[in-house]
Amino acid sequence: MKKYVIGVDIGGTSVKNGLFDLEGSLIAKWEIPTRKENGGEQILKDVADAINRQLLERGIESRELLGVGVGVPGPVQTDGYVSLCPNLGWKDYHPDRALSQLLGGISVKAGNDANVAALGEAFKGAAAGEDQVVMLTLGTGVGGGIIVDGKIVAGVHGAGGELGHIVVNPQEPLACNCGNHGCLEQYASATGVVRVAKRLLEASDQESALRGKGVLTAKRIFDEAKAGDALALKAVDTLCMYLGLACAHCALTIDPDAFVIGGGVSRAGEILTEGISSYFERFTHIIPKKAAFKLATLGNDAGIYGAAKLVL
Repeated sequence: MKKYVIGVDIGGTSVKNGLFDLEGSLIAKWEIPTRKENGGEQILKDVADAINRQLLERGIESRELLGVGVGVPGPVQTDGYVSLCPNLGWKDYHPDRALSQLLGGISVKAGNDANVAALGEAFKGAAAGEDQVVMLTLGTGVGGGIIVDGKIVAGVHGAGGELGHIVVNPQEPLACNCGNHGCLEQYASATGVVRVAKRLLEASDQESALRGKGVLTAKRIFDEAKAGDALALKAVDTLCMYLGLACAHCALTIDPDAFVIGGGVSRAGEILTEGISSYFERFTHIIPKKAAFKLATLGNDAGIYGAAKLVL
């Protein structure tokens, strides 16, 4: 009888793992280092060894395991194929098949990590119970995930949900890390809002608490905006405008129940969600009932919950 599933979230530094029952309740979680040497050949071997140790320690037989879900930091096609995952060194690879073989034939399903995190938030997080969800993860970059009818939209080439590279300003002179110009990531990430604030400071002599005082960070910008600093408020407003525009594009494509905002920048809280929502409403006149904007609740566990849901 099947009793358990395992969710695996592979990151560039560590691999997070969770053991769940079939209702999606977390029983245990553990982490192992991500060993990326030699093209990442050791990563899945380490994952399999760690899973086998957990099963042995808990007296769980492999036949009781329904399957294993895996979040991968790169595009994953619907059949589990990964053409390139530079953060891990994988190229032309089927991590689902490889891990299944290492685990003696147990069913394994793989998905892009941002998509999987979105699935986790739709499963047991901020948007629990919703079938149509868009998640944006605002960190060093901007990740995204789209859930339609309770399932990940990966796209034909695994590029579904790459929301950070929606072009929101074609006139942007500087290139994004992807090589394009004016991507959402250039404004809405932690590094993006700092870049926006620096531009504003350079273009004005206006007094601001953002001047001096050491390193300028996204947290500092939001803190000063909450305190009423005009330039900080303008930087945050710029971020919210571009996020509201990108979310409007998504809404006019798939019309979700909710947008979930996660990542380090989301810790700014209501000043962020209220700002995005204000612009979103301006850009979506045609939609009578607006999607809700919610802050992610699962934190770093979103990936393992979503990976487990891949199997469930």
